[in-house]
Amino acid sequence: MIPRFGTPPGRRAHRLRPGAYGLLIRDGAALLTFQQAPAPEFQLPGGGIDPGESPLAALHREVREETGWSIGNPRRLGAYRRFCHMPDYGFWAEKLCTLWLARPVVRLGAPSEPGHEAHWVPLRQVAELLPDPGSRALVRAALRRI
Repeated sequence: MIPRFGTPPGRRAHRLRPGAYGLLIRDGAALLTFQQAPAPEFQLPGGGIDPGESPLAALHREVREETGWSIGNPRRLGAYRRFCHMPDYGFWAEKLCTLWLARPVVRLGAPSEPGHEAHWVPLRQVAELLPDPGSRALVRAALRRI
């Protein structure tokens, strides 16, 4: 069973939005993205899987766009469902979020996604900075196992 966060659909229609996200660890820190809008917040790098794209291809693309880094050795950690409004897209979503553990390998340049900045955060602070309860729960569980 996949853990669920947020208010279930009820009467409101939610669009399924699968996504791939990375817990990117190197030298005792995690690489997070800081997104300026719609609300300033730290996030795990990642996002939606485009039609015809594999989850791993999406993970590599999203990490590169949001942090400017390439990654290696991705390993699936788990998944959760999150019901939320996506203001950038103008719809309510049932996000099926898959979390991967990977190692940042090479900085290719600055993030290409507008409004994103890459930040190294000590592992002990990562979960507290994440606003999404699903990613917080999976990150805490993963860090206990590492």
